[in-house]
Amino acid sequence: MMKTQMANELVSTDSLNDLRARLRQFTAERHWEQFHTPKNLASALIVEAAELLEPFQWLSSGRADELGAEKLQAVRHEMADVMAYLIMLAEQLNIDLIAATNEKIHLNALKYPSDIVRGDARKYDEYK
Repeated sequence: MMKTQMANELVSTDSLNDLRARLRQFTAERHWEQFHTPKNLASALIVEAAELLEPFQWLSSGRADELGAEKLQAVRHEMADVMAYLIMLAEQLNIDLIAATNEKIHLNALKYPSDIVRGDARKYDEYK
């Protein structure tokens, strides 16, 4: 069980459903539902994903050991923003993220058979 400190309260975040409920409550308390259309959430997700890239900009290789504590913390927070917007977007579109991810892993396994693509990062249509 992961626990986090938020606004002086200890919160357990055991599952995607727990996070979804907390995000729903956070949004409702601020009356932000009116702004959380799928388009707006998708736009916010892209902005946060771009912000996730910023700490890696200008690093030699972009590996974790180049980040340092401050940039790692920034990455951590941007990852949380990306995840929050993705969860809220999935809720608006009634998409089960776990099921969708499992489906996508299966589809990718078909597109990228391990015995053919092992150690090679080309796009699937370049293997024919």
